[in-house]
Amino acid sequence: MASHLSSGRINLSVLRESYRQEFLELLDKCKGTKALVWDGALTGPIDLIADYTLLKGHEVDRMWPLQYGRLPSSNVQNIIFITRAKSSLMDIIKDNVTKLDNDRKELHVFFVPRRSLLCEKKLKDLGIYGLFASVEEYSLDIIPIDCDVLSMETELSFRNCYLENDRTSLFLAAKALMTVQALYGVIPNIFSKGDCADEVVDLMMRMRRELGGRDMQVPPQIDNLLILDRIVDPLTPLLTQLTYEGLIDEIFGISNTFAKFPPEKFNASAPGEASSDPKKIKLNSSDELFAEIRDRNFNAVGNVLSRKAKLISAQYDERHAAKTVGEMKQFVSKLPHIQAEKASLGSHTAIAELIKEETDTDEFRASLVATQEFLSGAETDKASPYIEDCIAKQEHLLKVLRLICIQCYCNCGFKPKLLDYYKREIIQTYGYQHLVTLHNLEKVGLLRTQGTVRSYATVRKSLKLLMEDVNEQNPNDISYVYSGYAPLSVRLAQLLHRPGWRGITEVLNVLPGKTREEFQQIPEWLRKRRASGSSVHSSGSEQKVTLVFFLGGVTFAEISALRFLSQMEDAPVDYLIATTKLINGKTWLDSLMDVFQAKPVNPF
Repeated sequence: MASHLSSGRINLSVLRESYRQEFLELLDKCKGTKALVWDGALTGPIDLIADYTLLKGHEVDRMWPLQYGRLPSSNVQNIIFITRAKSSLMDIIKDNVTKLDNDRKELHVFFVPRRSLLCEKKLKDLGIYGLFASVEEYSLDIIPIDCDVLSMETELSFRNCYLENDRTSLFLAAKALMTVQALYGVIPNIFSKGDCADEVVDLMMRMRRELGGRDMQVPPQIDNLLILDRIVDPLTPLLTQLTYEGLIDEIFGISNTFAKFPPEKFNASAPGEASSDPKKIKLNSSDELFAEIRDRNFNAVGNVLSRKAKLISAQYDERHAAKTVGEMKQFVSKLPHIQAEKASLGSHTAIAELIKEETDTDEFRASLVATQEFLSGAETDKASPYIEDCIAKQEHLLKVLRLICIQCYCNCGFKPKLLDYYKREIIQTYGYQHLVTLHNLEKVGLLRTQGTVRSYATVRKSLKLLMEDVNEQNPNDISYVYSGYAPLSVRLAQLLHRPGWRGITEVLNVLPGKTREEFQQIPEWLRKRRASGSSVHSSGSEQKVTLVFFLGGVTFAEISALRFLSQMEDAPVDYLIATTKLINGKTWLDSLMDVFQAKPVNPF
């Protein structure tokens, strides 16, 4: 299971196995048959660690969602609530517990990723804490999503840090990085950009000091750690991703490696299986075709699918050439693989058709044109006619806010008059209930008044963020992921190794937050073991491995750009990507929204 996790330079199946064993040990503490009551936000992440088939082998008979109401009746001996440490969820647990039948069942609570004194106090205040036989903590700090991607899956980390001044996610990020170091060795070189990133480095250094030299003596497999604060590059997630995987996420959404699609295109290819339910498809590198096309610009995907179709057709035709029994046996042995490839091709052809229907619309093209104009700095100091049209048509507010935030960033802030104009237009068109959302966007800096420093123009020119004549079929620069715009975050990662950040000191000083470099001492004998070749897929001229950790979220397009850098000829570095959450412009802005509805008041 999940063999694709071991196919990268760093074997992430080791991390998954560590979390799996911890979870199973917690379950085995509860003797007898079990029913798991899941917090809905945890089912997807934990399924990536231990699926239902595995859990059944540890006496898990029932699984129910955590929701208000009476739990279904069953004859299990243990009921285990698996939940995040959120006060509101304690109320649901109380409702479930008080409505249980009076039969003898042991109750347990597992908090993920850590216990909370506030939640335990809430359970005591609700009068149910004493009913639990055990209260445990399952330290699921960071989850292997794919062979080169790790995610903490904490949706509100950016909001918590910049709106609510809640630094919990920074502590959890530092803890996750310590877990990575425990399994894959101490990372000698640490670089960070941004104030939150600087805090995470401080926490890591403190945690290592507290170990007092009791680190696990593991040869280092990761050479460098780069921690980037999302606020250093807030523009990139606001832009529309133009890679295959990025567009799937933009249009349909990807959650825990799964995406749901309208069934019509898939029913057409399998009429006997017609269904009105969404088609759920797993998207990770275990699918060879998806691994090949996921990071390509969408305009290059059609050619790959066409070539693959011809190749599969040719493989099927081999059966006509098979004349001997041996040749027939050889063809039959390859048949399951060919059939799997054909099924995968059918699925991705259907997905590509669905994406093309969206990208061919006038609205999609007009939005891209407006964005490209903002990026080039064309008339960003005036009200955009396109944004005004979108507001007049009452298009989705997230789309409007996304465009306004892009324009604001590219203009290094608005003149007060223009900012007030946009805010007034939104309030009058969409309602006063969005005032708090506008305030939130100002508080985190996505909407702001103009300052004296024109940083975007400086950074754009110095780092060559805008590229003309991008070759989308055979790219030679990371800008292909946005058809001409190179993500600032990835450009910083690229320049860290060639020529180094010392060559771009002026640009780093313009960007928000502290710049930091730390070196962690490693015993000489451990470094020698690393040099002798202890990492996966080692070779004579081995690339260095850099872990890039995005605090506040990362997009699939940025991941594709980092993979592209790893695959370039003479690439000095192989990248491993980690983040607090996989995001896109919609989900990122949505996490910053607060919509308040007025309560009807009876004046009599």
